Amino acid sequence: MAPKTETIEDVQALLAGQDYVCDRSLGTVVFLALRLGRPLFLEGEAGVGKTEIAKALAAGLGRRLIRLQCYEGLDAASAVYEWNFPAQMVAIRTAEAVEGTDREALTDELFSDRFLIRRPLLEAMSPQAGGAPVLLIDELDRTDEPFEAFLLEALSDFQVTIPELGTIRAPEPPIVIITSNRTREVHDALKRRCLYHWVDYPDFSREMNILHARAPEAAEALSREVVGFVQRLRSEDLFKKPGVAETIDWAKCLLALDAVQLSPEVIADTIGAILKYQDDIQRLQGSEAKRILDEARAGLETA
Repeated sequence: MAPKTETIEDVQALLAGQDYVCDRSLGTVVFLALRLGRPLFLEGEAGVGKTEIAKALAAGLGRRLIRLQCYEGLDAASAVYEWNFPAQMVAIRTAEAVEGTDREALTDELFSDRFLIRRPLLEAMSPQAGGAPVLLIDELDRTDEPFEAFLLEALSDFQVTIPELGTIRAPEPPIVIITSNRTREVHDALKRRCLYHWVDYPDFSREMNILHARAPEAAEALSREVVGFVQRLRSEDLFKKPGVAETIDWAKCLLALDAVQLSPEVIADTIGAILKYQDDIQRLQGSEAKRILDEARAGLETA
């Protein structure tokens, strides 16, 4: 039986079933992306859960997740397909050892599906047993503008052309999730093809719900202190503010150490779980960690 996605509440429940806590605005745009068959473009700081949305959606729908991890220099060939050159060479050497080989037939065989290595974009446009896959194009802002232009064309008709085989069109368009950490602006032409949503840091209540879902063994008092401290820490002038992923990691580190509450000493011992740059870590040396902890606790008391 296919999961229900008839309403926004259905989508929120589907994601919640995968331990992804989704507010109504995000649930709405995911619902519309599914209903309208439009790519979903998610921007936000690193660690706020953009990639996890695609993972939760694929698991909830029972679809295959295909991930294209973007990087500087990524080109169409690396994203779509390549030929298995070593296997082709073996086939050529084998054919040379046999008299009377039909060279035309050999050429056709060398550039057939047998020797084709499908990269994420081509794989996402190929028939899938469980239905159209979820295609995650992760951190698009890391790529160059020429790749953006290619991607715009590929997502317009959900088809790609392989010179030796012709045009391959998706029998059913994949569910496309594109993420960006906004290290640079993505071109408007691509954004216009998508539904857009900015994934922000969660408020205290939602981050508590996320922590309950991802680290349910953490005591309520410790969870409140962890979330309160991280939320207060994000208001500091840091090079890289901790995301939700760091909140979860930190809580799990504290549980591994059998910590029952925060203290400046415990924070100093585990600060590498939430801050990833030495300059930021140095800012919390000495009395700074205690100041932020005291302010966080004061905020919890008045909440």
